[in-house]
Amino acid sequence: MSGRELFCQPRRVRRGAALTLVFAGLLVTGAATGAFPDPGQADRKTSGGAARSAAGHDEVARAAAEAMADGKSPMEAAERAVSRSGDRWAAVYSEGEYQEFEEALDGQYTGVGLWARRERDGRIEVTKVQTGSPAATAGIRKGDRLRSVDGADVDGRPVTDVVSLLRGDATDARAGTTVTLGLERGTRAWTETLRRALLSTDSVTVRKLSTGITVIKISAFTRGSGELVRDAVRRAPVDGGIVLDLRGNSGGLVSEAVTAASAFLDGGLVATYDVDGAQRALHADAGGDTARPLVALVDGGTMSAAEMLTGALQDRGRAVVLGSRTFGKGSIQMPTRLPDGSVAELTVGHYRTPSGHTVDGRGITPDLEVGAGALERAETVLSGLGDPS
Repeated sequence: MSGRELFCQPRRVRRGAALTLVFAGLLVTGAATGAFPDPGQADRKTSGGAARSAAGHDEVARAAAEAMADGKSPMEAAERAVSRSGDRWAAVYSEGEYQEFEEALDGQYTGVGLWARRERDGRIEVTKVQTGSPAATAGIRKGDRLRSVDGADVDGRPVTDVVSLLRGDATDARAGTTVTLGLERGTRAWTETLRRALLSTDSVTVRKLSTGITVIKISAFTRGSGELVRDAVRRAPVDGGIVLDLRGNSGGLVSEAVTAASAFLDGGLVATYDVDGAQRALHADAGGDTARPLVALVDGGTMSAAEMLTGALQDRGRAVVLGSRTFGKGSIQMPTRLPDGSVAELTVGHYRTPSGHTVDGRGITPDLEVGAGALERAETVLSGLGDPS
């Protein structure tokens, strides 16, 4: 198992905590401009679901306000109210946690710039060091062994725990705070104290295979990622196919996923969704590439906005989908700021694919079930789809 500092579990493990913010960028903007109904002011006659979600926000906000007035923790009161709501994706975040997620949506994270994995014997090995990061400046290299973080032995621990220590999750550590690493390289053992920094992520990577196929890997839909996908498609050889790798993509900003869909579709429907009973639709821009053969790779880590994109390409007949069934999160959360600065998110709606399929709890079934060797299988499928010219 491997991991990097951005995609770690949240600082407090809650139901759905790692999976929220799927629609957050869209919904925060929408709520501010009036494009979506305020859950607290929703017309309770529109639907039972609308009434329940609005009531849920009201209950959580009221519990937090009452706790604040009594000198108790609004966040803890909100967590208790959320746990009673029965909303599987609801979550409450501290102010620092929510800021962390917002940074992640901007394509940033606070850390030292290390990727790591746990070997079979339990050792934690550095697999990559981000250029220009504190770890790179300190001379840490790929292949170095990470023995400890701030004095805590990391051998045998899950990578997510190690990443959490590197980021300083337990203390809401910010950029500029220090972390001391125990390292080993061959016979040399030493400690290195680094200052965490706000670092940029590479949410979209592109590589060309010897067969002429372009592989576009989207790790998350951060701001600007959709346009990076469109640019990669424009630069791809006209006589080669494209593999869109969405494996392990936990979602992100829906607006960016729609922009990515626009790279492969000539307009048309991407998804429909409801917010407190109000029906909406998301459409691709016209002018996308509809000629090059396209394969989308998915797995059980493909979630949320990535599932929305997959469903659009599959339903519209634009891509052959390979891999395993996706995670199955098709719900929409609306954030509510609480008196102490923490944020509660409750589900207010769900989205559907262009053919009307519900994703939440079901996921998307690939056209071809593939386990190991998915990329090689994708190359074979692309060769069978023929020359787009």
